Amino acid sequence: MLKRIVVKVGSNVLTRADGRLDITRMSSLVDQVAWLRSEGYEVVLVSSGAVAAGRGEAAVGRKLDSVGQRQLYSALGQAKLINLYYGLFREYKIPVGQVLTMKGNFASRREYLNQRACMSVMLDNGVLPIVNENDTVSVTELMFTDNDELSGLIASMMDAGSLVMLSNVDGIYDGSPGDGASRLITRVVPGADISRYVRPGKSSFGRGGMMTKCGIARRAADEGIRVIIANGKREGVLRALFESPATVPHTEFVPAVQPVPAVKKWIAHSGSFAKGVVRVDAEAAGALRGSAAVSLLPIGVTAVEGDFYEGDIISIVDGTGAKIALGCASCGSTEARAAMGKRGLRPLVHYDYMYME
Repeated sequence: MLKRIVVKVGSNVLTRADGRLDITRMSSLVDQVAWLRSEGYEVVLVSSGAVAAGRGEAAVGRKLDSVGQRQLYSALGQAKLINLYYGLFREYKIPVGQVLTMKGNFASRREYLNQRACMSVMLDNGVLPIVNENDTVSVTELMFTDNDELSGLIASMMDAGSLVMLSNVDGIYDGSPGDGASRLITRVVPGADISRYVRPGKSSFGRGGMMTKCGIARRAADEGIRVIIANGKREGVLRALFESPATVPHTEFVPAVQPVPAVKKWIAHSGSFAKGVVRVDAEAAGALRGSAAVSLLPIGVTAVEGDFYEGDIISIVDGTGAKIALGCASCGSTEARAAMGKRGLRPLVHYDYMYME
């Protein structure tokens, strides 16, 4: 799937200074996506902008809280946004389809596969999927951090070769982007630690920031996906990244060589869906972190926290609470507590269904 690309366009790319939708930039991005398609690439577009599109579409009769505003503006804006994309892509005879999703839709393997099947059949029939979170029904605690998180899930789910995150900065810097002495980090290899360069903070109109982007980029690259962070406000940036990448500033996360099995890709992005926590002793922690492929046996479990069922995602931590892995439970929490510390029983989490943090 090297020619399958997920392009994420952030709120700060698609909005003007007043928070309204920037139609000119949107049109330019459509031109570039159309060029990618003409070059034989399959594209999935993860687009923010619904809330921005909905602003000003209706008079608000009373003061609304932040959730109410988001629901109202996104309900109005989704229709406007997809119609704008429909009209712009129609000029290139590219059919588009809207995919609205929520964080909970990725929590179960069945729903995850259903979404993948939906987008696969769209791509197979030449339809461009345009994906966004369904803010009309999402509530704060069940929302994605922002569309960076969603784009990482989509890229992993669709076995994309590349994930391009378009934001309002050129990439990751070794200092503050506004500091003239800061330099752009152009290449991040597997295992490199750049956390000291990344500061927490949120963008003007989005819910996430560079720390979120780096976390998603790192995880996707570990799964074998090439990740690029670039400035979507630069004219022709998307086309340049694939036609002449040396001409445009960006940060690239180099993909790991070792492929990750499909089910582990789902588990890798499911940390926020974990229904329980399993604590293990030092011996089990050492074995899990070792070079050999081992499963988690009940003998090494010291505590089971939370209520979960067979097939749910659980976190595996050591005695200090440090994360070791995410896994798909082979039994429920009641059975896990009964088996805790016992020998000769089946694994609580099999290695094939475990993702090491």
